[in-house]
Amino acid sequence: MEHMLQICCKNNNISKEFPIGSSLLEIYNGFNLAMPYGVVSAKVNNVVEGLNFRVYNNKDVEFLDVTSASAMRTYVRSLCFVMCKAVEDLYPNGDFIMEHPVSKGYYICLTIGREIGLDDVMRLKQRMQEIIDQDIPFHRFEAHTSDVAELFKMKGREDKVRLVNSTGKLYSHYYTLGECVDYYYGCLLPSTGFIKKWDLVKYYDGVLLRVPKQSNPNELEDIVKQDKMLEVFKETRRWNRIIGVSNVGDFNLVASKGFTSDMIKVSEALQEKKISNIADEIYRRNQGEHHVRIVLISGPSSSGKTTFSKRLSVQLMANGLRPYPVSLDNYFLDREHTPKDENGDYDFESLYALDLDYFNQQLQDLLTGKEVMLPKFNFTTGKRESDKKLKLDENMILILEGIHALNPELASHIPDEEKYRIYVSALTTIQLDDHNNIPTTDNRLLRRIVRDYKYRNYSAEETICRWPSVRRGEDKWIFPYQENADAMFNSALLFELAVIKDVAEPILRKVPEDCPEYSEAYRLSKFLSYIKSIPSREIPPTSLLREFLGGSSFKY
Repeated sequence: MEHMLQICCKNNNISKEFPIGSSLLEIYNGFNLAMPYGVVSAKVNNVVEGLNFRVYNNKDVEFLDVTSASAMRTYVRSLCFVMCKAVEDLYPNGDFIMEHPVSKGYYICLTIGREIGLDDVMRLKQRMQEIIDQDIPFHRFEAHTSDVAELFKMKGREDKVRLVNSTGKLYSHYYTLGECVDYYYGCLLPSTGFIKKWDLVKYYDGVLLRVPKQSNPNELEDIVKQDKMLEVFKETRRWNRIIGVSNVGDFNLVASKGFTSDMIKVSEALQEKKISNIADEIYRRNQGEHHVRIVLISGPSSSGKTTFSKRLSVQLMANGLRPYPVSLDNYFLDREHTPKDENGDYDFESLYALDLDYFNQQLQDLLTGKEVMLPKFNFTTGKRESDKKLKLDENMILILEGIHALNPELASHIPDEEKYRIYVSALTTIQLDDHNNIPTTDNRLLRRIVRDYKYRNYSAEETICRWPSVRRGEDKWIFPYQENADAMFNSALLFELAVIKDVAEPILRKVPEDCPEYSEAYRLSKFLSYIKSIPSREIPPTSLLREFLGGSSFKY
């Protein structure tokens, strides 16, 4: 008699029996769900697994399609492996690095011994489609870490050798696609035939891997022009190569040899140099016919905008200017007048949560020499209160900081030559290895989890629950205007995930397994496990990271 197990499907709240050892794909077919965009992966007791995962005990299972962020990661990883095989087939001595998300896709640096032409891109795309059409299965294997490292050493994949050797694990895994071998820190699709929508186009000196829209997977994401963002990423990668730390394997090696102190000093110095250069540029503009009257600083949640504005103010003062910081949050409408989202909740991410008329009038009065009474928003009462009087005098410059600072509706009556716009974001500076990038949103989410827990009494569960809403607000109100910036500043630090790790892991462990947020907490903990932790004692009190960890010398 065949032993059976009980599976509770969260998609339809139906329970059914299946033979022990059934794969998730077999269970999906057994429930006849027929998801319109196809199945990609599944949560098993709130942990994301690939569809080849076999079940041996009673479980709760929720099947995911590409409208889910975690399933999209599975889809993109699988597409990356297809590209890996196509490059290996066409260019045996070629290589590529999946560098960073840009223009609603993934920028890939392709190395084939010469400049990439349109014909190369077309050949590569055609070979990838052939691999997809052949419906080749992805296979996962486990072996002693030393054997896995030796396998990648034979393949010339030193980035993966350093990574697996530094994990401290007895066993490690790897994937195969035909004869191609690669490493991915998350699950893959069952086979290449599960990939339906994608594209590959030439993009500057590399290629852009295009992926489906999460909102409508039948369409590809639109290519958004992001020249400035691409240059910031490239500048970061150049500095990483100069320092000799391009991925987590490199970092762990440096940390194990005791060189983290130098890494911290150099990383902090690079950021200070960048801030100083921005201050110098503002000063130079002030020597011309038109003076910069206001500096607008924008960026998504947990980018370190506040500390950046304070450090910029110090550099501006060193140039003989008198900065005066103003937070746009103080111009929130009273709570009862705040617009609501589609769920009926207050939409604090909306531009129209600000009293734009009041703000623009005060700004106009200040710039014409009038004295105004600045507001201060009381977040406890949800009311705007009077704070202090301000009148601008010679050499004073307003520093306006807030998520909407680059929106054209803000300060629209001020001539462009009197404004200097800065976009700040934590654009993760390090990759896991050449084919596994660490999402920039993970960097910011970890910062926010730590800050919310330390200073706002929010659990990781609460922060993770709010994060999708925060991300939707960023997509709507912040990211469309980032290319309006005169300067972009990457607030991520090369070493920061290694410092955040020791603080974040205990907070993440408190998320209970029976809540939906456990899946994200588990994933974040898993990728942090690859990184060697380092103590925070050598981080200076002026560091951007101190805004989240505590111990900053700036007042907030």
